[in-house]
Amino acid sequence: MSTISTHLRKIREPNKDEQLRQSFALTPAPDPVDVDSQKYKIEVNATLSLPQESEEEAYAGRLYLLPPYLAFHSLDRKSTRFTLPLCTIRRVERLNTRTGIFALSLSNWHGMKIIVQITSLRPTADLFCAHLRDALKLELQRGQMKAMKSFVKTCYSETLIPDNTPAGTEDSELVQTEDVAYLCGLGVKFKFPGDPKKLREASKLKLWATYFRTHGRNLTLLRYPQSTRLVQVGLPNRLRGEVWETLSGSLYLRFSNPGLYERILKENEGKVSTSTEEIEKDLNRSLPEYPAYQTEEGINGLRRVLTAYSFKNPELGYCQAMNILVAAILIYMSEEQAFWLLEVLCDRLLPGYYSPSMHGTLLDQRVFESLVKKCLPIIHDHFHEVDVQLSVASLPWFLSLFINSMPLIFAFRIVDCFFCMGPKVLFQVGLAILKINGEALLEIQDDGAFIHLMRDYFGSLGDSAHPNSSDPRTRAITRFQELLLVAFREFSVITEETIATERKQFRGDIIHGIESFSKRASVRNLKDLGNFTKDQAGLIYDILYKAICVVPPPASLQGGSGSPNSGQGQVAERPETRIGLATFKIFLSEIATWARDEKIVSNGFQERVDREVADHELIDRIFFFWDSSRCGALSFQDLVTGLNGVMFNDLMANIEWFFTLHDKDKDGFLTKDELLILSESMLFIFRYEVGDAYLGAVSRFMTNAFEYGDAIHETERLKTSGEAESEKPQELGNNQPYLNLATFRMVVLADEILESFFETDLTASFQLQSIPDGPLATPKSGFFGGLLSTIVTDDNVKRFHKFSDDLGKTIGQHQVVHRPSIGRIDRPIALQEPKAREPLLSSTSPRPSVSSASSSTVLATPSNSTPSLSISPPVPEKDVSPPEITPLYHAAAAAVMERTPFAIDDPQDDDDDDDDDETGEGDTHNPDDKVMDEVLYDCRRTRCG
Repeated sequence: MSTISTHLRKIREPNKDEQLRQSFALTPAPDPVDVDSQKYKIEVNATLSLPQESEEEAYAGRLYLLPPYLAFHSLDRKSTRFTLPLCTIRRVERLNTRTGIFALSLSNWHGMKIIVQITSLRPTADLFCAHLRDALKLELQRGQMKAMKSFVKTCYSETLIPDNTPAGTEDSELVQTEDVAYLCGLGVKFKFPGDPKKLREASKLKLWATYFRTHGRNLTLLRYPQSTRLVQVGLPNRLRGEVWETLSGSLYLRFSNPGLYERILKENEGKVSTSTEEIEKDLNRSLPEYPAYQTEEGINGLRRVLTAYSFKNPELGYCQAMNILVAAILIYMSEEQAFWLLEVLCDRLLPGYYSPSMHGTLLDQRVFESLVKKCLPIIHDHFHEVDVQLSVASLPWFLSLFINSMPLIFAFRIVDCFFCMGPKVLFQVGLAILKINGEALLEIQDDGAFIHLMRDYFGSLGDSAHPNSSDPRTRAITRFQELLLVAFREFSVITEETIATERKQFRGDIIHGIESFSKRASVRNLKDLGNFTKDQAGLIYDILYKAICVVPPPASLQGGSGSPNSGQGQVAERPETRIGLATFKIFLSEIATWARDEKIVSNGFQERVDREVADHELIDRIFFFWDSSRCGALSFQDLVTGLNGVMFNDLMANIEWFFTLHDKDKDGFLTKDELLILSESMLFIFRYEVGDAYLGAVSRFMTNAFEYGDAIHETERLKTSGEAESEKPQELGNNQPYLNLATFRMVVLADEILESFFETDLTASFQLQSIPDGPLATPKSGFFGGLLSTIVTDDNVKRFHKFSDDLGKTIGQHQVVHRPSIGRIDRPIALQEPKAREPLLSSTSPRPSVSSASSSTVLATPSNSTPSLSISPPVPEKDVSPPEITPLYHAAAAAVMERTPFAIDDPQDDDDDDDDDETGEGDTHNPDDKVMDEVLYDCRRTRCG
């Protein structure tokens, strides 16, 4: 059984609109319910500022209306940004400013005012305001503003800031300090990793509360530079889940899809699939050292989130390492929050990381190796010299976001930065790890030493980076702080644009490597190769792959009896790829010369060959003839077996194959209707042959077949009934058995052209030729590359051909010649008039009796030629050194599932009081100031990039 996926060929770079939406943590495509509101989409130049008492400077940038959101980013795209759902805007006012200034005051749900000065031309500003007004009315009609009342109650920040409800509104009872049931993770009950006093939880909460009061929270959060600094120093445990979903954009998915998580669980309750079986195997191996996952409550929550996502995205399903990621997320988030965050991780932040082929992980490993070669060439050369695989250690880093490699309290701080600054953080931190351990890495000689060194380093991240320094502040810097300093300062040149460029460079090699591995696996899993070699079976796979790319089979053909929608108690197998009739026609047209129409077109300007897929009942008959499972679809094994049944036949076997193909009820006889259909099939095969030789052969075949068939049935009737020969013969029905195989052989062998066709031409018409690698769906880079990809499209090529053909017709130079499917008869001979041939039964000769002797004489007709199999030699593949998928996957799975427990992660009692006792003797400063000193100290020495 083989599963053939072509989704890698469809991967493309996001277009400008998709990149814009992703930069604001939105889904690449708008929600279907928001399609009507897209007509209000507009963007303008603007300057963002807050009221004067906030002491924040103004930021120039671009303001976007992306219904149902209003978004802004500064000119550098990183200093300041926000994504506001339109339903959070309570009032829009035009400010009375000096002449020539167009400014709006936006009051949001949390009572904060934002001043937006539109610096575009006045007509553009007026149009923006009109669209904003219409979009706000549409949100009001949809009832989203009412839905927000209950939604904000699920956020912990509403409890943290209980006194900031808009004054003078009727919703003053919305936030209450005691009754609010905000969503929280397992850490509230089973404690969070680490010591809250040492982590300065109370001080961090105060700093975030101050930020929320001036910059909004949850749905109304404005991301100013200070927020990035607060994220880098570490998020407070109780606030971490909410900030994660706000920074990642999963908060907007949860808001726009209320109740979907519960509905998915309810609709798929009791269903079992391959993904759910794999999930059950990994549940008890998901952070087993954390107390929550030693209880049924934690295990059940993890099971529900993974199961719900596997049913929501059945193509991806479940992949090892998902369990580690979700188990860590559930410490800080509820099940519904974790479900939507997993959706964002798999679809947007880490695309392809957890797919069956793991193409995203393999691609980023190639990118990481390239960056190591450029930034740390000495380490790269040493690894190459001693044959140490960098991916042995780095693959688990990327798959689990360092959660399975280092203590949780440090891994979560990297995850904080990951959601705030994007996937580039993984590359920056990975490079920093190698640079800090550079001297030790130059001494290792094998993979085992590399892994051991990394394990020791991660275990010492809480130690001082400079224990012998005389400066107390320097001595207080831990190795983890040093890691972040090196990552964000020395590797700030690694930007999102750098990662995108590297990914585009290596994507083709990765895809070809994965496809090559899948091809070898599919050929290896064939139960019966027949007379084909593995190379020939590989050519059949290539042709099948191309056909699936052109006409993908419908999803209904992939499930079979083991689809994910199976009933309760049934286990869904991984679907075997099967193709329908439409895809089969494409497949057969690449192999059989008569299954396609090839036209040689010349118009005085160009000469080209246009190929079209033929459509005839013969192709349908072959499709159902090869369908061994009678399910209306063909597998790779069915195609190999079917081709094996025709491509290695001799004369007699080909005649029998053609006869059986048209024997619908498989009773060993052809009816008169089936005989007519058989003749139409031969006429279809010979439709473009030069001259009338083949047409005459089919005509003689029909005459002889009916003449001899009638004679046989008349003789049989006389034998059985004993009637006189002079009596009128009985008429035989069109659906009654009429011609058997032995008679069919005799009629075919009576004609030289048909004998030659079944002896060599039929087999030779099936040709296995190597298929060149199709182009990937990757747009060309650069201005001219993008312009070329825009102009040179399939539609434009067709328009040019039509134009040149019309011009050729005008000047009398247009000519179309159909290429023959067989083409064996020379043109002079083919153009001769067909000669009349003596009938098999003359009027003077006695009617032959049908006996076994006569049949055996026909069967013993010798054949002087042997059938040939037309197979073009395969084109040698490019030496791109594709990554080994299976070893990498097993290495990653083993590394991810085996986590080293760290004592520093042991949960301790949460202390909500201020950590004044941690300030040290003689320290009279506010502890909050000390936390902020750490932030400022980090920021003075880092560049966030």
